[in-house]
Amino acid sequence: MSFSVGFENLEGLKKKQGLGADGRIQRYIDQEVLRRMAPFTPLDTGALQSSVHAKNGEIVYAVPYAKFLYYGKVMISPSTGSPWARSGEEKILTQHSIQFKGAPMRGAYWFLRMKAQYAEEILKGAGKINGR
Repeated sequence: MSFSVGFENLEGLKKKQGLGADGRIQRYIDQEVLRRMAPFTPLDTGALQSSVHAKNGEIVYAVPYAKFLYYGKVMISPSTGSPWARSGEEKILTQHSIQFKGAPMRGAYWFLRMKAQYAEEILKGAGKINGR
């Protein structure tokens, strides 16, 4: 006995099920990740949270200081040793931890901490959209 499986229409099937780029399931996951990540994200002025967007599984924070907040360590200019860097200058990481308001809920590695707590729920919700 033999059989063959054709994958030529796999992209069409993914799109029909809402699994492709910008499909309904991906949009659901993107929005759930943003919603559930908000209580873990540092909040001082609100600029960090208001700058975030997600599309097709990619999360982007459009503020220049997002990277050092995410890693929770102070970053400094290699030429001045100050947290303020010259235009175009790449900062270096120090071992000094940032003290976050609202810690321990808000703080470094907010995506990973949210994912550890809510990934299963997010995936269950995506499954319900897909009828599973």
